[in-house]
Amino acid sequence: MAGNDLGSLLGGLLGGGSGGGQGGGRGGGNILGSLLGALGALGGGGAGGAAGAQAGGGNNPLGGLMDMLTKSGLADQAQSWVGTGENKAVSGAQIAEALPDETLQKVAEQAGVTPEKAADEIAKSLPQAVDKLTPDGQVPSGSLEDIIRQQKL
Repeated sequence: MAGNDLGSLLGGLLGGGSGGGQGGGRGGGNILGSLLGALGALGGGGAGGAAGAQAGGGNNPLGGLMDMLTKSGLADQAQSWVGTGENKAVSGAQIAEALPDETLQKVAEQAGVTPEKAADEIAKSLPQAVDKLTPDGQVPSGSLEDIIRQQKL
């Protein structure tokens, strides 16, 4: 429910793409919505451990995701998305390595794709989404839905 709403918002953020309806940005938005929803759930419950605790109590999992990527050796890439310069690319394999297995599994299941395909979609969509959600060069506070709406994206 919330993941679907978030997926729709992120799909709009990434642009639906005039080509195939299922592929393109909208599919990436739904996968990112599922990912951020899953990370938010980790932050809300005690089972999330350190990664969940950094997700801002479940309201803004973007900060927790950025911390996770940074600790997984993707600090340069993650920082490039937040900063105002060029966005550095990341591979699906790097995303799969950075995310908890159960999170990637859940996201893939919700999207109806393999974990590898989900990681590839996240790798394609995440840099652009983070870039658009951080126009001031820093991760904003507040709920992710509020941040997206405030950006009027």
